[in-house]
Amino acid sequence: MRAMVLDAPGRPLSLRELDRPHPAAGQILIQVRACGVCRTDLHVVDGELTQPKLPIVPGHEIVGTVVETGSAATPFRPGDRVGVPWLGWTCGTCTFCRKGAENLCERARFTGYQIDGGYAEFTLADARYCFPIAGAYSDVEAAPLLCAGLIGYRALRMAGDAARLGIYGFGAAAHIVAQVAAWEGRHVFAFTRAGDTEAQTFARSLGAVWAGSSDEPPPEPLDAALIFAPVGPLVPAALRAVDKGGVVVCAGIHMSDIPTFPYRILWGERVVRSVANLTRRDAEEFLALAPRVPVRTQTRPFPLAEANTALAALRSGQLQGAAVLVA
Repeated sequence: MRAMVLDAPGRPLSLRELDRPHPAAGQILIQVRACGVCRTDLHVVDGELTQPKLPIVPGHEIVGTVVETGSAATPFRPGDRVGVPWLGWTCGTCTFCRKGAENLCERARFTGYQIDGGYAEFTLADARYCFPIAGAYSDVEAAPLLCAGLIGYRALRMAGDAARLGIYGFGAAAHIVAQVAAWEGRHVFAFTRAGDTEAQTFARSLGAVWAGSSDEPPPEPLDAALIFAPVGPLVPAALRAVDKGGVVVCAGIHMSDIPTFPYRILWGERVVRSVANLTRRDAEEFLALAPRVPVRTQTRPFPLAEANTALAALRSGQLQGAAVLVA
């Protein structure tokens, strides 16, 4: 099978011919139909996430068809269409797993990081961490839901019932969560790079009531802000934008250092918190919700062999919506 492989951080992925894997007990073998290109993949490839299995096949927004199942019970059968997210395995026994916080598992393993992922024609996955995909979406349309959608959904829930919601960094996750927030009746304020009028127009088309630069204040105070761009200085910017009692949610798995800021912009019972990974419950809830909104993903397909081109487009901010590799 063909796969794009990372041998060492900082190097381009290389196209390889690998042996087709076979599922062990509890695993399913999936023929990959589409795999989203996520900013977390960039963090792995660029070495900002420092504990990958090497060599590794990246990719954790996987949509495909089950072709073979291992022994032991699984809800899936050959021919089923499934999605595979970032969270690929948890121990089930650590303190966090026992209290229902499997996203914080001490020994968790992640797809495309410690487990070979979806930048390939076939991939293996633990059936317990896979999900059926609604027929309302094509394979390419569904792929960004598996991480951009799930992390955005978890971040939105951490914002509570905020009526005035700021979104910093209008990429793949933001363009999905903005639709959910608008559907819930929230007022969405979108913050982009200075001068990125195209992204601001895109945000308005998805229901944002205001769109502007991240270095300018919103027209009214926010109740909460979600930060998807991995840019530490956006934290104090968001704190200045939220009202007393407001919440700033840092939704990325990696962020540059947060600069020093005065206590007065945190005072007033403002809260800064992070999102770490996801749970299977997040996936079940969001994948049921998305067709009801309905969430529509904007995607740009790339052939599997052009994964480096897709990553470069994401790195340079050239994408609206999400890049998706097609095997």
